[in-house]
Amino acid sequence: MKCLAIADLFIDKQMMKEGLASLEDFGIETIVKEWKHENLEALQNDNITLESKGSEAIALPEELIEGLEDYDMIITQFAPIGKKVIDQCENLKLLGVLRAGIENVNQEYAKSKGIIVLNTPGRSITSVSEFTVGMILSEIRNIARGNHKLKNGEWEKYFPNGVLAPELKESTIGLIGYGAIGQRVAELLRPFGGKILFFDDYYQGDTHDTQVNTLEELVKQADILSMHYRLTEQTKNMINKEHFNVMKKNTVLINTARSGLINEQDLAEALRERKIAGAAVDVFDIEPLPRDHPYNNLDNITITPHIAGSTVGNFANSPVILSKRIIEALE
Repeated sequence: MKCLAIADLFIDKQMMKEGLASLEDFGIETIVKEWKHENLEALQNDNITLESKGSEAIALPEELIEGLEDYDMIITQFAPIGKKVIDQCENLKLLGVLRAGIENVNQEYAKSKGIIVLNTPGRSITSVSEFTVGMILSEIRNIARGNHKLKNGEWEKYFPNGVLAPELKESTIGLIGYGAIGQRVAELLRPFGGKILFFDDYYQGDTHDTQVNTLEELVKQADILSMHYRLTEQTKNMINKEHFNVMKKNTVLINTARSGLINEQDLAEALRERKIAGAAVDVFDIEPLPRDHPYNNLDNITITPHIAGSTVGNFANSPVILSKRIIEALE
């Protein structure tokens, strides 16, 4: 069998080759090519387009399409695999995606051709969950805000959430989404001693935490809200003005998942009018974040440049995890 692995600026050729070594040992010839971008921002922009518009929104460059009929397998992280690519692959039996989301692959069309599609669920559990807890602490304890003030010569102890910051131990934490990352966030937060509630339409099972029946019930009770749903047509803008109007005044909203889950303009308005105490956001509708974005004029939001999943472990381990899944499927 012959495999084409498409590297990028996050998983480069060397990282891809080393991570897929077990495929070579299994007897699969692996050729690594690169989906080239000028910088990470350009790659991220293409990724956002694919996530929002699907696998047909961007075409692969000719140098990656050349010779596709020779491959039995394609592995990609962000590079799009649409109908044109699939139709050109005369012998394609398997598509592997080096992340949990598969928006950049036309999964339904591939399956209609009898092609197996495998992804890498759980690769971001550690990186995103740890970052989420960091964002919670940074926002409620004014860590990033205090650092910014002090470096600008201001010895400031009064912040938008007051002089005395809240503690996790006395807080009610609401998780919107209780999949692998949501559950891991709960595990990391539990030792702090707060009360953990969650809303998830799809979760069934035993848990240490308390499941509530509706999103409205959760947002009314929580002091801290953290987003962990997948972005779909049904979940787009699932947090909006209607919810901000019923949240507590001291609520802090965290989003390390997908920007589209929260209506950005409604969040900016809620922060500006002090309907809620603060927010910490790592994902945005437009990236890089425009200089004139309303978030940049607010003193009660912590923003970071989409780095929640950017760890060595997250990217380096993805080819290793997928290789194992591929070998298990072939066996």
